[in-house]
Amino acid sequence: MENKLIREAYKNYWLENGKKPVSVYLFCQQLGLSESIFYDSYASFDAVEKDIWLSFFTDTLEKLKADDTYLGYSAREKLLTFYFLWVQKLKEDRSYILQQKEQFHIPGYHENRLEKFKDAFYEYATDLIKDGYQSGEVKERKFISSQYVHGFWVQALFVLNYWIKDDSEKFELTDAAIEKAVNLSFQIISSGTIDSLLDFGKFMFTRK
Repeated sequence: MENKLIREAYKNYWLENGKKPVSVYLFCQQLGLSESIFYDSYASFDAVEKDIWLSFFTDTLEKLKADDTYLGYSAREKLLTFYFLWVQKLKEDRSYILQQKEQFHIPGYHENRLEKFKDAFYEYATDLIKDGYQSGEVKERKFISSQYVHGFWVQALFVLNYWIKDDSEKFELTDAAIEKAVNLSFQIISSGTIDSLLDFGKFMFTRK
């Protein structure tokens, strides 16, 4: 419970002050908590920020896993549904996220703050790919299959950055971008499309 309280208070501090708290001591004084309670949950403000990004993901996934309809979806449908619900979750904290976006230009910041989210997303995407193998949506390919999960992470970052910049009504352009990106990715990793590209590449190479 303290973790969620600290996360919400940290986001509120950013919204009210436009910057992170000066120190854990002052932050806890305003929150009415002892420093020991803070450090029982987090080692630093950086750890709080990492957990905030992770919570956007875990809250979304927990809601999806409680839905029997979602559990019966194909791998492609699951990923679509995840993105749609994820951006809805992000919208609840859009003001905080927009305050953070400028820091994404700092080298290493983006990767560092999303570290825990990235690990959790990789696990999720790996399971989706396995589902795709079983359903026939995804084709296993030697030397290439191991790269699928990296492609999905790049896709997740694309969705995040597109949504941050989106100023369309009800973020309709983000919804359209999600659908196109997911459909394209599954076309590429399904049987046929990438094989044709590989065959063409082999043909061109042998003709040299």
